[in-house]
Amino acid sequence: MSALKKLYKPPRTFLAYRTPLDLTVATILSAQCTDDRVNTVVTETLYPKYRTPDDYVAVSRQELESEIYSCGTYRNKARFIQEMCQLLIDRFGGEVPRTLDELITLPGIGRKTAAIITYAAYDNPEAVAVDTHVIRVSRRLGLSKQQNPDKISLDLMEALPKKEWGNITPYLISHGRAVCTARKPNCSACIFRDDCPSSAMLRS
Repeated sequence: MSALKKLYKPPRTFLAYRTPLDLTVATILSAQCTDDRVNTVVTETLYPKYRTPDDYVAVSRQELESEIYSCGTYRNKARFIQEMCQLLIDRFGGEVPRTLDELITLPGIGRKTAAIITYAAYDNPEAVAVDTHVIRVSRRLGLSKQQNPDKISLDLMEALPKKEWGNITPYLISHGRAVCTARKPNCSACIFRDDCPSSAMLRS
C-alpha cells in the first residue's frame, strides 16, 4: 500500500456519483461494462432526470431500458434498478442502507458492489471490492492464490488493516491499468518486479 500510494492518487471509486443512490445505480450498470461508459450514461442521461428512488420507479421500464442500452444487458439492469428502488422505498425509507449485509439483499447488488458503496458513499469499509483488475494483480503479486472473488477479498482483508480495505481496490485497479495490464504486463516498469512471483516467472 505504501508503495502504491507513492505512485497513484485514485478516487474512492472510478464511478461518477453525487449521492449514495447514484452510486448504487452506477454499480449496477458497471457489471460487464467499462467505468467510462457508465459515467457517460449516468452523468449525461440519468442524473439530470433521476434523484430519488421514486423517480426511477415512476418511469416506464421501456424508457429506462432505452436510456441505459449502451451499458449492456440493459433489460436485466433496468429491472434490477427499479426493483432495488422499490425495495428502498418499502424497506429502507427511501434511503440506501449503510451496511454490506443490508445492501446485498437488494437486486443487482453483490458483495463487490456493496463493498464499493459502503466505502465510497459512507466511509465504512466492510470488505474489499474485487473486480477483474484486482483479481489479476492480486494473483500475480502472490497476494492470493484464489480464483473466487469473495475468497480473494477475504485474503486481502486478512492482509490489510481495516482502514485500508476500501483503499486497496482503486490502487490495485490503477496499477492494473497502468502497468500490470491483462495481455502484456510491463514488468520492467513495475515497482514490484524484484519481489513479484509472476515477474520472476516471466524473466525465467
